Amino acid sequence: MGRIIVEQHVTADGFAAGPNGELDWVDGSVSETGPMVDQALSELEHADAILLGATTYSLFVSYWPRPEAASDPLAEPINRLPKHVVSSTLAAAPWGEFAPATLETGNVLDTCDRLTSLYDRDIIVWGSLELAGALMDAGCVSQVRLRIAPVAIGSGIPLWTAPYRSRALTVSSVTPLSTGQVTVIYDVD
Repeated sequence: MGRIIVEQHVTADGFAAGPNGELDWVDGSVSETGPMVDQALSELEHADAILLGATTYSLFVSYWPRPEAASDPLAEPINRLPKHVVSSTLAAAPWGEFAPATLETGNVLDTCDRLTSLYDRDIIVWGSLELAGALMDAGCVSQVRLRIAPVAIGSGIPLWTAPYRSRALTVSSVTPLSTGQVTVIYDVD
């Protein structure tokens, strides 16, 4: 049975994006090489699928399947893994020259149950804050991986934007990186 893993970049003061959705603060701690990419590649080795909301899908499809992303070491696993997009508005979810993503139009709990039955290993949710909150509320999230950037932006969009029931988290690991970033992995109780 697969596990839903929510993975998100956040600022040290807990924001997943700036007030208008800006992600410029991420650029200083992420590059195409280095400890965070190595960590992400290792985690992708244990993934069977990627689950995205419609907005994050639009951002990802505008970069990952394009030729200019081919040199990025994350491109191959991201493009190869099956992708599922939760949306009530998209009619299709093409992925460049690669297999299209599967649209998920049902309720979140049914989607969670089906995907965790379909896959044996991790199903990674990137970005997709509304989806991540709905999955957390439905009790579907097994693990939360926070990539904490060494920056405070003062205001912005918080990690959890949807109301959700309180969930206890247990620290599984804390890994400081040479970039100043810290990866904290929590198991959801």
